[in-house]
Amino acid sequence: MWWIYALLSAFFAALTAIFAKVGVENVNSNLATAIRTVVVLVMIWMIVFFRNEYKAIGELSSRNWIFLTISGFATGFSWIFYFKALQMGEVSKVAGIDKLSLALTIIFAVIFLGETLTWKTAVGASLIIAGTLFLIWK
Repeated sequence: MWWIYALLSAFFAALTAIFAKVGVENVNSNLATAIRTVVVLVMIWMIVFFRNEYKAIGELSSRNWIFLTISGFATGFSWIFYFKALQMGEVSKVAGIDKLSLALTIIFAVIFLGETLTWKTAVGASLIIAGTLFLIWK
């Protein structure tokens, strides 16, 4: 079932890039990011409250809070730079280069989480890196 959610994530990420490119036109990219962030914030808290999932907040450990906070900062920086890149570049290239995050995630997972690197994953990551370089190359 996880792959259905992953496909839905990819679908909505693609729509995000298209809608963001149109929405960031003639708008400061940081303001656009702030507006998007407020929408996401309201949407997810509505889901959390509707499903009564907020009750588990007291069960979070210090480790959970620390790493979720760091992840939040990383997400914020990612969005800030993504919107600036969308404002300046073609969405097809920006979104493609942004997907370098997949190859970087694979590398970081091996280094920091001790995940196993299979030959298929290594080849896939290498192709993503090559594709990214191809998109950047003029």
